[in-house]
Formats: sequence, C-alpha cells, structure tokens
Amino acid sequence: MDHAAALLGQNRLLTDLLGEADWSTPVPTCPGWTLTQLMRHVGRGARWAAVIVGTRAQEAVDARTIEGGKPPADRGGALAWLQDSPRLLLEAVAADPDEPVWTATGPQPARWWVRRLLHESVVHRVDAALALGVDHPIEPALAADGVSEWLGLVAVWRGTATLPDGATIHLRATDEGLGTEGEWTIRGHAGGIGWEHTPGPGDIAVRGTAADLLLALLRRIPGDDDRLVVVGERECWTTWLANTAF
Repeated sequence: MDHAAALLGQNRLLTDLLGEADWSTPVPTCPGWTLTQLMRHVGRGARWAAVIVGTRAQEAVDARTIEGGKPPADRGGALAWLQDSPRLLLEAVAADPDEPVWTATGPQPARWWVRRLLHESVVHRVDAALALGVDHPIEPALAADGVSEWLGLVAVWRGTATLPDGATIHLRATDEGLGTEGEWTIRGHAGGIGWEHTPGPGDIAVRGTAADLLLALLRRIPGDDDRLVVVGERECWTTWLANTAF
C-alpha cells in the first residue's frame, strides 16, 4: 500500500467534508469536540509529526509549541492549512525515510509517521462523517491495514491487562481479495499480547468487513453491532474492548 498517497487522499476527503459544514457541529464519537476541534487536531497532528521528523527528534516534542500549529481564523485559510499539513510531513520523511526518530512506541524509522497519520486521518474522517450524518466508506485494503496498525500499537502500549494469559481472539474480514491480510489471531500472554495473520478459530471469532472490524476496534461502532458476527466466549471480546481504550 502507498501510505503517502493514501494519507493525501484521506486528507482531501476530510477537507471536502468540512468545506460547507457547520464547524460548530458536535462530534459524538469524540466527546467534547466540535468539527472545529477535530479539524485542528488532524492538521496539527500532521504538522507536529513533520517537526519530529524534520528535526530528527529523539524526545517528545510539545505540539503546542510548533510553528504553524494553529489554523488561520478564516474558513478558507483553515481549509488550506488542513490540506497542506500532510504535505509537510511527507516532505520531511522524503529526506530520509529510514532515519530513526521519536515515536510513542520508541524510536522508529521516519516513515512510521506516515502510516500512523494515515490511519489517524481515516478514523477522524469517519468521525466527521458520522457527525454530519453522511456515508463513510473505507476501502477494504486500507481498513485491513488499519486493523494491523492498531494491533501493533496495542501490543506496545497496553501492557498485560489487554487479554488473559493464553486467551485468543480471531478476527476475519469478510471482504473478497484480502487473503491472509484479512485475518488476525490475537493472543494474550504474560507480557501483553502478540498477533499474527493466521486463521482461527480462537476462543472467540469476530467476523465483519474490514471497515466494520476497524471501527469496532476503535469504538466507532459497538462491539455487539449487528454488522459483526461474534462467536464464542463473548467476555473475551468485551474484555479486549474494555482494555484497549485510549
């Protein structure tokens, strides 16, 4: 997958959604936010990552201090600011994609930030669409990559409480053409979790489109939503969802 092209594409979709919207609209999936705050968060996030990469930072950077971290006050200027934000990140990464820089998961190649910000853009584009009551399709391959990226974050961030030791969850996307990239086996162990692209069955099996699996993992749809088929020890699934909130 071309993460850079996908990032620009998701940013365009979000910018288009916001173009004529009422930015005071609340965002139910981001409690306390309006569309204005969502727009600022997405744009600043890309610019923050661009500073981290551009300066080859080895420690966290305070997002409140970055140059250009606030959009212009006028709508047109703010939309242009939002649409330009990922370009700054991609330019910084292009200088040396393999250079290790700071991330919340430890030092990673600079290109790590492109994939991270891509999936941040996907979920917040969905948040905006839900707030506005419009469709929010996610291409299956993009959603499947989002599931894998999310599991990688959970494996690093959530420690030992995510799943009981030895418990397994199997996720399978029902979209055609994903192959093994559309199956994930998650296993709890004493140090946290591990996961791999393997068939089930697992203690619990969760089936749905890659998009619906991603949105369930990120709590944009309920874990018992009708779009998902959940078979097996449901407590394992609810434990997972309860322990992987950020």
